[in-house]
Parts: sequence; structure tokens; C-alpha cells
Amino acid sequence: MCRLFVGADPQLWESQTRSIRMDGMVTSVRLENMFWMVLEEIATRDDLNVPQLLHQLYNESIDEGHDLGNFTSFLRVCCLRFTDLKLKGLLLLQGTNNGKTTDEILALEARALRERQRFTATSGKQH
Repeated sequence: MCRLFVGADPQLWESQTRSIRMDGMVTSVRLENMFWMVLEEIATRDDLNVPQLLHQLYNESIDEGHDLGNFTSFLRVCCLRFTDLKLKGLLLLQGTNNGKTTDEILALEARALRERQRFTATSGKQH
């Protein structure tokens, strides 16, 4: 299995720094190329360019009260969540959520998390 990762194109994990203007300030974001590729896919899906997407993610996160002390880590998690939601069939390409609203997707995820926690709690007990 490790060969699938080790044998991949090394350019995927090479880092690239991009400068982005957000709220009148220029900031730099350094990510591996593979994450930039996923961000480009998300942006295209939402009819945005990558700087617009990052600005929107940043502003909406602040509006939700999140502390974005490490914006780069947040972006990596966004990329992994996007890929995970696609694999689960909850997101499709070109701006559709497979007939589900954002709130419905979040509720499904919360329910799955509770079930995993319940399973973990019961499987750890001696019978």
C-alpha cells in the first residue's frame, strides 16, 4: 500500500507559495501542489477563482466565530473534507450537493459521528 504513495509524482507534495489579497492586505499561503489542485477544483465547482475561494472561506469562518490561527491547516482540512464528501457521494461536481442541502449534509455527518462514538464506547466495554 505504501508504494501507492511513495511511487506518486513528487511534484504532488512540492510546496508552492501564493500571494493573495484579502480585505486590502496581502498574505501568503504555502501549500503542497496537491492541495492547490483540490482548491482549484472547489473554486471551479463554485464558479470562483482560488483567491476568491480563499477569501470567502476566510470571511465565512470568521463570521462563524472560528479562530483561524493556522489558515493553511484549515485549508488542508477543507481539501480533505471536500474529497471525503465526494467519495461518500454527498457532493458531486458542478455545484450540486446530490440533492442535499448543506444543513442536511452536516446533520448526516453529525449522526455518523455520534454512531461511531457510540460504537467505540460500547466496543471498549467488557461483556
